[in-house]
Amino acid sequence: MSPETARKTWRTAEPIHGFIYFLPEASEAYDALGAIGPRTGYFASRVAAMGEVPTDVVISTFYNFNPTLVRESMVPAWKVAPAAKWVETRLGAVDVGLHRGWNGAVDTPEIRELASLLRAAAERACESPEGRPLFAGHASLQWPDAPHLQLWFAQTLLREFRGDGHIAALVCEGLSGLEALITHAGSGDVTAKVLASSRAWPEAEWNAGVEGLAARGIVNPDGSLTDKGRAQRDLIELRTDELAVAPYAVLGDEKCERVRELARPLSKAIVDSGMIGFR
Repeated sequence: MSPETARKTWRTAEPIHGFIYFLPEASEAYDALGAIGPRTGYFASRVAAMGEVPTDVVISTFYNFNPTLVRESMVPAWKVAPAAKWVETRLGAVDVGLHRGWNGAVDTPEIRELASLLRAAAERACESPEGRPLFAGHASLQWPDAPHLQLWFAQTLLREFRGDGHIAALVCEGLSGLEALITHAGSGDVTAKVLASSRAWPEAEWNAGVEGLAARGIVNPDGSLTDKGRAQRDLIELRTDELAVAPYAVLGDEKCERVRELARPLSKAIVDSGMIGFR
């Protein structure tokens, strides 16, 4: 299977997972637990699959967030609730969100079929957890019973499998988390202002990062990618795609096409509901 097909298949279904990061009901549920840090709910609910890990592990795993933000967010996390409670609360919010996004139609033949296909892909991913800590943590959790939650969990596993591979590709190219963000901004896909704000990087640190990358010939002084930087970014994206092929290869091209066919209206409904934003 081509890396492009695997990437396209993952991307088509990604809103089915990604809405949880922006869902107001999720934030409300985390706040009800007592989440008091700036992003306690976000970090704790996602990393809880790995257990009650130290903050330095969270900093390493989340890679491109300002470590200061992670520390401030994680200090209260395990005091507020144990990891298992964070996992439970997150899944409860997923249930609420999917009911809303799909107008209560969460047990249709299409959802069951898509859940079955993506579960097969995710279970293939579970055979290769090496070097993928956030994925492996999620892979250790029990599968939910309800079809719509199985679908979300399967896409979550595929998201984290791909994400850990992406970090490996960035590390291989010698980019820090901040530098990875700067090159992302340099591509023009997302503005520097949005990326710096969402990951809590102060302007001075961001500008210093730009200067360092400019000295290496990766970005221009204005932060845009040089030819060298664009080639590097293209290589990183290719490696990320290649590292994420295996789960989709087990399905084959025909079933991946069916995944995209089934996922399109479900993803569109979530996007149209307004539950997706940038973080």
